[in-house]
Amino acid sequence: MSAKTYLEEMYTAERNLRAAETRLLELDDSTVVEALQAAVQEARAVEDPAESGLRLERLSDLCAQVEGPEMVDSLLAILDAEDPAVRVAAGEALLDVGYERYAEFARAVERFLQGDGGPALTELPWILAEIGEPSALKLIRLFLKQESTEVIAASIEALAQLGDPEAIADLQQFVDDPRKVMMEDYEAETSTTLGELAQASIEELGGPLST
Repeated sequence: MSAKTYLEEMYTAERNLRAAETRLLELDDSTVVEALQAAVQEARAVEDPAESGLRLERLSDLCAQVEGPEMVDSLLAILDAEDPAVRVAAGEALLDVGYERYAEFARAVERFLQGDGGPALTELPWILAEIGEPSALKLIRLFLKQESTEVIAASIEALAQLGDPEAIADLQQFVDDPRKVMMEDYEAETSTTLGELAQASIEELGGPLST
């Protein structure tokens, strides 16, 4: 087969995809919500990582287009996947939802924190800081209470990104924390402590320099 033939197949597949998506979203809302919820659960259970990732990335886009708390919960479940590409897709979808329906998103985050979250816990502080709503500080504070050093580190850096000087008081509790955490810096991993991260964030927010 020629390259042109492959391209034509791709064009046809894209047309079919768009048509199927339009028909799906034209169905009754409750039917779509139920179908997407089940599809997310099924996709997460698929043993083949490539197939699971393919489905979850597509479902991220679909869930973001349908209103309702169930869809935000499903997006958070997708964000909790191990596959980084899947988390990127879910994170972008959650940003869209957060900008358009922040109250719904914030309530879903609070529900998620009541469970046993995984990788999503290190992603959500960044999403909250990016959206930057007034209640973001209150919600990120909840992540500082997690036991995982990775989650705390992500929350500390997210508070610096949020840019609210009120967060300095929250960061002070970590300035002497010796727990180590690995951070990615220009595709390389470096070791630091929560205390060092907290002090750097305090200074970025205009707080006192370390002595």
